[in-house]
Amino acid sequence: MNQSLKSVLKKAFQYLFQGIVVIAPIAITIYFVFWLFFTIDSLLPNLYSKFGTVPEETHIPGVGFLVIVILLMLIGRASSTFVFGHMLDFLGSLLEKTPGIKLIYSSVKDFLKAFSGSQKKFDKPVMVNVDSENVWRIGFVTQTDANNFGFANHVVVYVPFSYAISGVTYLVPKEKIKFLAEEIHSTDAMKFVISGGVTEMENKN
Repeated sequence: MNQSLKSVLKKAFQYLFQGIVVIAPIAITIYFVFWLFFTIDSLLPNLYSKFGTVPEETHIPGVGFLVIVILLMLIGRASSTFVFGHMLDFLGSLLEKTPGIKLIYSSVKDFLKAFSGSQKKFDKPVMVNVDSENVWRIGFVTQTDANNFGFANHVVVYVPFSYAISGVTYLVPKEKIKFLAEEIHSTDAMKFVISGGVTEMENKN
C-alpha cells in the first residue's frame, strides 16, 4: 500500500470519527426525546384498553402525552391546596410506614427532592480530599453534619462517577473539603465530573 493511499485512508477514518463525535450526541438526544415522548404517549391508549377496545384510527399521536402532562400539572397545582395536600401527606406517611414499600418510596422521594425545590442537595459543589494528601475529587455536600453516625465535625459528601449515574458517599472531616467558587454553578460542576473532565468550565468572571 503506497503512502498516498495510507494518507487518504487515514484522513477518511479521521473524518469518520469526527462525524461520529459530532452526530452521536445529537442522535442520542433526539432518540431519547422521541423514546420518552412515545413511551408516555402510549400510556393513555394502554389505560383505555383496560376498559374497552379503542379503534386504531382514533389514536392521535401526542394526545396521550399532552393529557398526561396536563394531568401531572393539575396534580402539582392541587398538591398546594390544603385538602389535597393533606391527602398526599397522609398517603405518603402511610407508604413510609409500610415495610418493603417504605424503602422504595422514601428513596425515590428523597432522590427527586434532591434535584428540585427548597430541599435541593446537589447545590453545594466542593473539592474533597479522600484518597491522598494532594489528590482531590469533586463532589457535593448533601448533609452539613454527620452527627447521626457519631462523627462530629464531619460532613456528608456525594461524589459522582464519570460517565455514570452512580457515585459514592463519604463522611469526611470539614477541613478535608474546599467549597468551589460561587462563579462555578453546581450544574457545571456535575457536567464536568460526569464527562470525565472533558467539559470545559465556564469562567463567569
